Amino acid sequence: MRPLLSAALLASLLAACASPPAESPRQSGEPLALRIVAVNDFHGYLEPPTGGWAPPGPADGPKPARIAAGGAPRLAAAIDSLRQGLPHSIVVSAGDNIGASPLASALFHDEPSVEALGRMGVSLSAVGNHEFDRGQVELLRIANGGCHPDKGCFGEPWRGARFGYLAANVLNEATGKPLFPPYAVREFEGIKVAFVGAVLRSTPNIVDRRGISGLSFGDEAAAVNALVPELRSRGVEAIVVLLHEGGFLRSNAKADDDCVGFTGPLVRIVERLDPAIDLVVSGHTHQVYRCRLAGRLVTSAGSYGRLVTAIDLLIDRSTGDVRSATARNVVVDPAQFPARADLAAFVSGVVEHAREPAGRPAGRIGGPFTTAPTAGGESTLGSLVAEAHLAAFRDGGAADMAFTNPGGLRAPLIPRDPTGTVTYGDLFSAQPFGNTLVALTFTGADILRLLERQFRAAPERSWMLQVAGIEYAWDGRRPLGSRVVPGSVRVGGKPLDPRRDYRVVVNSFLHGGGDGFGPFRSGRDPAVGSGDLDALERYLAVDPPRTPARPGRIWRLDVP
Repeated sequence: MRPLLSAALLASLLAACASPPAESPRQSGEPLALRIVAVNDFHGYLEPPTGGWAPPGPADGPKPARIAAGGAPRLAAAIDSLRQGLPHSIVVSAGDNIGASPLASALFHDEPSVEALGRMGVSLSAVGNHEFDRGQVELLRIANGGCHPDKGCFGEPWRGARFGYLAANVLNEATGKPLFPPYAVREFEGIKVAFVGAVLRSTPNIVDRRGISGLSFGDEAAAVNALVPELRSRGVEAIVVLLHEGGFLRSNAKADDDCVGFTGPLVRIVERLDPAIDLVVSGHTHQVYRCRLAGRLVTSAGSYGRLVTAIDLLIDRSTGDVRSATARNVVVDPAQFPARADLAAFVSGVVEHAREPAGRPAGRIGGPFTTAPTAGGESTLGSLVAEAHLAAFRDGGAADMAFTNPGGLRAPLIPRDPTGTVTYGDLFSAQPFGNTLVALTFTGADILRLLERQFRAAPERSWMLQVAGIEYAWDGRRPLGSRVVPGSVRVGGKPLDPRRDYRVVVNSFLHGGGDGFGPFRSGRDPAVGSGDLDALERYLAVDPPRTPARPGRIWRLDVP
């Protein structure tokens, strides 16, 4: 008869009985290690931003050299590197993946950028305010798939995002139901981790309200806190918030974790979060930080894919709660992260399809126009764009002044060669939102109130409209509501008459009440004009080329 057990198997069983079994990590009490790789404010930058970028450095030391940081292929390589060899990891975004995008992405309705982020491994994302730039219907199409209703499909039908959008504080007013799931739960070796999404509650003030009709944007902290009991009932103790709102380090901070004096809306939100919240991945302000606020870690990786945040959580296996959270911001340096081949091929194909319209010469300029503001708040690019908008209606004296919002100006306009050539792609990068121009009638008294509305916070946080056809002085020492110096406002070189009607040109974003300028919605006798980009291109079609204007439209009296 053959033996029931071989000699070798019998020996191994005896050895196993002689020594205690090795403990598993769960039995030994060793915490679960989870790596969260986070991005924010990608804004469709499939390629690195032009002009390079200087990584953050000490305020009192030499400035680091500018590098071509970012670009989807290298961002993908950085993400892969930060996940390599780790059994548990997840890639998330704090929103503004799209919107205000370069032409290569925007020309195809930002579908390439959403696809690229999915190929990088992004699993979950908060919605940002820029996700609503083209309205909720278009955002749902981007998320769920389908051809564009007007432009159709670019090749194969759009399949939708490979990642899930989250928004706890965006509700349908009629039904009370969220536009997107408020949270998602992921399990790692049986331990549940919740990711909750939220967008800044002031989103209606910075997007076209017509595109978000019927939606309400609730208090960020309240929406997140309301979910804690439900999450705990599901056995979740580790809770991460993906929040599209941010803050600011001090201007003289020495590092991204020098958080003394940290300011901004994020502080108020984090201080009101339930103690159960362990980590906040933030965005919106395009800042680079990793701070401890109200006892929890808060991070942000700048913008445009130039950095990525590696966050390490240690989670207690017995309680499921987070023991510790640490983070570092990693620069997507081309010297450190060679482009990932599949993403490089994908981006190259997209850029090639966009090359012809992007490379078309669209005018000449006599020097660089930048978004850097003077002490008063005007910039050379802002003045140029406002002049172009005014000129679009000025034939026959049809308009007196123009206002444009600084947030709509996204990149400097820089000559490509000694002749001053700029391309359509350059103009699009500078002014990418595709607004329509509208002329409206306001009284001089209305205009004074609009000017005062700019000063909704401290002077350094003022949101100064860029202007043409009007000039004025303001004083930050004066109280809110009366900062414009009496008698300083002039239109066409003449004092503003509070009782007279004036024709004012704005873009459709401001006409819809964007950036908190609700009074623009009350303008009388609206006349719709051309697109803002068309107006800028026509304005540059002159000889000699337009040159940057000297400051002199907005004067601030309380600074030297």
